[in-house]
Amino acid sequence: MEKNKILQKAKKYVNKLLVPLEKHYYHSYKHAIEVMERAIYIAEKEWLNLEEIEILWLAWLFHDTWFIIQYDNNEPIWAKIAQNYLRSVLYSEDKIKLIERIILATKPSYRTPIDIYEKIIKDADLDNLGRKDFFEKWHSLKKEIELIKNIKIRDPDWNHWSVDLLKEHQYQTYTQKLEREDTKQENLKRMINEIESKKNKKIK
Repeated sequence: MEKNKILQKAKKYVNKLLVPLEKHYYHSYKHAIEVMERAIYIAEKEWLNLEEIEILWLAWLFHDTWFIIQYDNNEPIWAKIAQNYLRSVLYSEDKIKLIERIILATKPSYRTPIDIYEKIIKDADLDNLGRKDFFEKWHSLKKEIELIKNIKIRDPDWNHWSVDLLKEHQYQTYTQKLEREDTKQENLKRMINEIESKKNKKIK
């Protein structure tokens, strides 16, 4: 896939957009590449062909470019940036529309993916919930939000929100359920134990 000139140029373009964002401890160019690579891995495991993987590759490469404009309510911005760039390189209009739809499926409120593309992108987006480095990544996200929004998030509030997310979240593909679900449940138990431990210390 690296031999594909469209993918190479798109990667350089997104790198230029994201690298200057120094305050983004979580949503960085490195994060965009990590998630893109996981999406490709899942796609291969789920038996998608090369053309389908290319579409996911591009969708995920552009998935965090909205940070150059605004931090919240931003999924449509991702889609617009991808659309404008891909049209400039004369990419297929049908594929551009599909990439836009895949990107919009990453909205947190969007709970029911309709096809394998949307299932994969949602699974790759929250891959870290089921990884051993979940707490390290989650700390980076908290730090990023506090810095960009100039707020202080209380640890109890953050921890309770994290528990709710872990409880509600569901992986969509067979690959993620097989490889990430057990660790996600371990992370949930650890988070609950930390909350209970801090609560007990206060009582004493």
